[in-house]
Amino acid sequence: MLTRTAVVLAIAVTALPARCGDWNPKLAEQYLDARQKAWVEWPTAMASGVACVSCHTGLPYLLARPALRHALSESSGPTLYEGVLVASMRATVIRTDASDLFHGLKGPIVDQVYGAQVVLSALVLAMDDAQRGRMSAEAETSFKRMWALQVHDGVDKGAWQWSDFDLDPWETKDAVYYGAALAALATGVAPDAYQARPDIRQNVADMKAYLRAGLKTQPLHNRVFLLMASGKMQDLLPETDKQAILDEVWKKQQPDGGWTLESLGQWKKRDKAPPASGSNSYATALVAYALEQAGVGHSDTGLARGLAWLRTHQDPESGRWSAESMNHPHDAGTMPALFMSDAATGYATAALLAAERSMRPDVTQVRVVRNP
Repeated sequence: MLTRTAVVLAIAVTALPARCGDWNPKLAEQYLDARQKAWVEWPTAMASGVACVSCHTGLPYLLARPALRHALSESSGPTLYEGVLVASMRATVIRTDASDLFHGLKGPIVDQVYGAQVVLSALVLAMDDAQRGRMSAEAETSFKRMWALQVHDGVDKGAWQWSDFDLDPWETKDAVYYGAALAALATGVAPDAYQARPDIRQNVADMKAYLRAGLKTQPLHNRVFLLMASGKMQDLLPETDKQAILDEVWKKQQPDGGWTLESLGQWKKRDKAPPASGSNSYATALVAYALEQAGVGHSDTGLARGLAWLRTHQDPESGRWSAESMNHPHDAGTMPALFMSDAATGYATAALLAAERSMRPDVTQVRVVRNP
């Protein structure tokens, strides 16, 4: 069992649509859509000619936005920005090497960025195809490209090259492991029983071996993504290893129900980084969402406390869950200034909506409730 102590969650039941406690999903939606609009208008995000799916802004958006659409009973289908991101990933499948994607540029950094891009492309297309229950031709091509770029020897055998710009938490030397966890998530999410195909058996075995070998050396942040993937991919982790990650997660939960950035890793000391103390929106949102995806039930005391923390830490004006850069300060109003808040808001929204669906599965619409 993944759950620990079962508790009864008291929820007010009325004839009105389901309540979301003290958070506002409509405001979260407005923030996420506005940030994705700004992202696709930002020249840096379009440097390759298509919209980049970033770990901080694009990926959490794609995880949260379909759930928001369902919860708010929107019938218009995917947003323009969802469409742009998915279409961009479909367009990149014809680009079969790094220089093709980056207009002839070459070098180790270009190869790293390309490695990250092919993994994210496979994940985005797998998530999109999973909504229809069948693999598209573009997803098939994207996965073939991903496996072709898998590292075949050395300490990273089974993984992929990954962006290393010395930026915590997604673009560091250790983030190669994070990228491999995303590749496992993509493989597990893909429809048509993709993960069981005989032609990728050795690739999958190498990926699993790499991920298991790093369990004792990787920061908890990266292993939390592995925990997330384990809920989608069969036999990714032995139950004992999965439980060991869970035990560490519970041990590091704060008295207020949240998790700190420090609890997720021994990060590089950065003198100019904004100070981080106490429970953190990004850390708490990520852990809560990963626990749900790994199969922890919403009646679990620890998960319930984490979700309760998130419900009371949304900014009532902007709709975001605020989180600061782990690396250095950014000028207010610049695009990078809100990257960590983008990630925190995406994962928090996805986690809270998953909890709403679990507790009130018969209701498809949410009612905004806030204190006067």
